[in-house]
Amino acid sequence: MRYLNEESIEKIALGAAVLGTGGGGDPYIGKLMAKEAIRKYGPVRLISLEELENDQLVVPVSGMGAPTVTIEKIPAENEVTAPLEALEKVLGRKVDVVMPIEIGGINSLYPIIAAAKKELPILDADSMGRAFPEAQMVTFHLDGFEPSPVTMADEKGNTVVIYPKDGVWSERLARALTIEMGGSASVCDYSLFGSDIKTTVIPYTLTLAEKIGEYLLDNKGKEHLGIQKMLEELKGYRLFEGKIADIERHLSGGFTRGSARFEGIRNDQGREFTLFFQNEHLVAKEGEQLLCSTPDLIAVLDAETGFPITTERMKYGARVLVVAFPCHEKWRTLKGIETAGPRYFGYDFDYRSVEELQKEGERCID
Repeated sequence: MRYLNEESIEKIALGAAVLGTGGGGDPYIGKLMAKEAIRKYGPVRLISLEELENDQLVVPVSGMGAPTVTIEKIPAENEVTAPLEALEKVLGRKVDVVMPIEIGGINSLYPIIAAAKKELPILDADSMGRAFPEAQMVTFHLDGFEPSPVTMADEKGNTVVIYPKDGVWSERLARALTIEMGGSASVCDYSLFGSDIKTTVIPYTLTLAEKIGEYLLDNKGKEHLGIQKMLEELKGYRLFEGKIADIERHLSGGFTRGSARFEGIRNDQGREFTLFFQNEHLVAKEGEQLLCSTPDLIAVLDAETGFPITTERMKYGARVLVVAFPCHEKWRTLKGIETAGPRYFGYDFDYRSVEELQKEGERCID
């Protein structure tokens, strides 16, 4: 066990934005909220799977909605803890441990806020190993666990309890409610005991996010050294370096959807690339050549600092480096690809691993 303080939050927010593949909600806002919660209530205990007791009740605390909404509609502190308190009433017992549903953006920091206020430990694990746009895209769903009961809350004081029959219906019902709640809401689902949690989650992802953030912060402005260390840690690849030449982004169905076109710079001068996203980056292409696709991770980094840029903050003219990392092995199973592979999102091609697509790709930064 160790404690997360304000310095930890700074690093986790940065690393989680990388692992969030452009989505998961604005990490800057989450960072401010988490730091304020720690100043107000004290540091948060971070526990490992080895320290988790089999009979402890573990609950993910997260936000749902379009990332662009959270820039202007900042969650209230009570909104973060309201679904947790509602779930305790439904279950008739207290929650013992909270955890992130995904290691991406604001959703890596949401449970830290709840943990600080409720004086609970947070588990060093999540159920994606990245960020995904839909509620059923979690290892809990892959392993056959049900999300019910699901509790939701908004900043207006509304609280809702739903009992979806599975993860797919949880997504459909909760997404509709989120739209009615103004495009963003807080959620608790997949409440499980430690014995089940140990079989399904992806461990040490908060620590991984913190380590990535440390690489980037400690090596800021040092000739891409931080990026190189990050790529080595994540066994990642450099896809391309370019300038954003055009970006199309819109809200639809409770998601931020769109694409960005890049003109190559430096070693990629004269080449053109495209990214497609639904909250998170899903597909990277050069013309018709596939460079990487979901469920593998695609991250857009500032070309100078290496700091990640979320989908809602990509701007015309920005110079970026786009990198990719292999996803957790659970997403490369038949059910994993069926749940979050390219065909699920409407792309007319089968999943191929980033390692296969980048056989001759660069791991090193020139």
